[in-house]
Amino acid sequence: MIKLTDEMREHVNSALEKRYPCLISTASKDGEPGLGFRGSVMIWDDEHIAWWERGRRNQMGNMEENPRAAVVFRNHELNVGWRFYGEVTFHPKGDPLWEQVWERVVPAEQERDPDKIGTAVIMRVDIVRGMMPEAIQERD
Repeated sequence: MIKLTDEMREHVNSALEKRYPCLISTASKDGEPGLGFRGSVMIWDDEHIAWWERGRRNQMGNMEENPRAAVVFRNHELNVGWRFYGEVTFHPKGDPLWEQVWERVVPAEQERDPDKIGTAVIMRVDIVRGMMPEAIQERD
């Protein structure tokens, strides 16, 4: 069962403000990796993570080919961190979730996309790991 915690929400949703943006990991259908920092990552609800994807390079292409992704949060000063694994869905302009995600994106990231050309990405979390390899939560 997946139930993202208030502690996760507190740290992930303030990650950019505290200068610990999340890292998104993807892979193309051929296994070509992609990594990128995202300051817009948020705990969406008890089972999902969302972010505003404004990059048009390999991350978006990878996720279009292979919807499996991972999000990593780590604050070494507090010795806290998680790895979230799951499957993404895209919510482009016109989709009601596109606007809902935009409204929750931190202002610093909204300022980087003044024309709102990005896409809302929501990832259903299937596995949560701490900094050790063992799963601390897993979807049934």
